[in-house]
Amino acid sequence: MRLRSVLFILLSFSFCYLITVTGSSCAQIGAISGGDKDTLAPVLVNSSPKEPAINVTGNRITLTFNEYVEVQELQKNLIISPYPKKMPEVISRLKTVSIKLYDTLQPNTTYAIQFGEAIRDVNEQNPAKDFTYVFSTGNHIDSLSFSGKLLMAETGKTDSTLIVMLYRSAVDSTVQTKKPNYITTVKGDGSFEFKNLPAETFRVYALKDGDGGKTYNSKSESFAFIDSVVMVSENTMPVTMYAYIEEKKEKTPAKTAQQKNAPKKLRYNTAAVSQTQDLRSNLEISFTNKIKNFDSTQVILTDTNYNTLPVLFTVDSNLLIIKSKWAEDFNYRLIINKSAVTDIADSSLTKTDTIKFKSKAATDYGNVVLRFNRLDSAAHIILQFVQEDKVKESFPITAKEWSYKLFPPGEYELRILYDDNNNGKWDPGSYTKKLQPEKVVALPKKFAVKENWDNESDINL
Repeated sequence: MRLRSVLFILLSFSFCYLITVTGSSCAQIGAISGGDKDTLAPVLVNSSPKEPAINVTGNRITLTFNEYVEVQELQKNLIISPYPKKMPEVISRLKTVSIKLYDTLQPNTTYAIQFGEAIRDVNEQNPAKDFTYVFSTGNHIDSLSFSGKLLMAETGKTDSTLIVMLYRSAVDSTVQTKKPNYITTVKGDGSFEFKNLPAETFRVYALKDGDGGKTYNSKSESFAFIDSVVMVSENTMPVTMYAYIEEKKEKTPAKTAQQKNAPKKLRYNTAAVSQTQDLRSNLEISFTNKIKNFDSTQVILTDTNYNTLPVLFTVDSNLLIIKSKWAEDFNYRLIINKSAVTDIADSSLTKTDTIKFKSKAATDYGNVVLRFNRLDSAAHIILQFVQEDKVKESFPITAKEWSYKLFPPGEYELRILYDDNNNGKWDPGSYTKKLQPEKVVALPKKFAVKENWDNESDINL
């Protein structure tokens, strides 16, 4: 048998040599290339206790998959219901994931261990998406569910970094002092769902858990609550929750640092030198230091012939705000005498200056006309024009058709604020006062305003 193999190899080399002499080529012997990339997620093939696992008493669980797996980002992905006092130990080895429970199991209770995308195959990192292992210490598996949607009240958008929490037999302060019984995450579209729940009554909250304590302990955290308790049953309807921040952290103004290192010479700056003046806005002069004294008779607004024009002044810290009824496409002169302003160090300007600037033309703006269908005349509605998550313009809507000339061109998100207390701004909720936040609805399509154009649209409320 060995002699035949040797003869076969010798004949093969001889054959290649003859082909080479005649000018042909001999095929190379190489490894067979791999097939298509593995895109399949790991599949559970066995578990101990075996599913559906009932009357479970032990504290160890073993999950066996059809390929080599590992666990990643458990802190981000792992959710256990009911929520444990101490998180379990999870270890992966070859094709198995082992779980060691530290909490004493409650009697007649269904437990769900949700891994999210933590379990992945070793080679291609395909996740066993939303993999959940369910077991019960009683003789049946609870199968009720409760779902809903969570929106940010101020923007109408979603935030998937929040969690939703269920509490049994909770009093008002429980969410501030104790961890919840059940937790679930919020998806990108704002939806959430609890599964394997018992038929019980719960209080429902949502929280952006900045410190990991699973309690509402700061009014600067995003928070939401439902006014009444929810009875989970087969007929429980989905809910919508609105999260808010009751007290936003105020940032230290940059001018504080400027005042500590105030320049010796007083100078000013304004966008009017390089930009045309907005017909709808005030002209602002920014000084390097905080203004101590201002003499309004020493600042004069004129035309190109130096005819004086009416103007109103306001001083705000280091800002001089100039208000006037700007004419369109018009050339202005602003004369600032060196004695007009003194700062906190009693410094004045080094010389008298004249600022030359021009106002915009009406054709630099767009004309906006919006028609509102199904407008509730009793509701206090405010229309918001938003860019980069900042409200640039807002207007109360009192009629089915709204129009505005001289609107700045650009692309805007449109939001509808339901201003319940009619104070012209969005107001957060208060859990202490059991007050829900005012709600904002983000319209799905963006609205583009073109200059020198009639920009019209119909909006369904």
